[in-house]
Amino acid sequence: MLSDVPDARDGLTRKERVVLWVLQRTERERKGRGVRAAMLYGRVIEHVDMSIAELMQIVERLSSRSAPLLTRSQH
Repeated sequence: MLSDVPDARDGLTRKERVVLWVLQRTERERKGRGVRAAMLYGRVIEHVDMSIAELMQIVERLSSRSAPLLTRSQH
């Protein structure tokens, strides 16, 4: 499926990009406070279909990257 193919620019899949985008928006709404997995999942599935297990795998994979995906200037 196309949403599972990594993008050549940064290696992120469409689903990973949606998770990051929703996480960033939600953190802004919450003024930097943490976002619980249930809240993140509820908002992510409004944009892309995935299971809870898949969301958690994406979050784990992205949080273990050595290089930051977003710098402070991109917020």
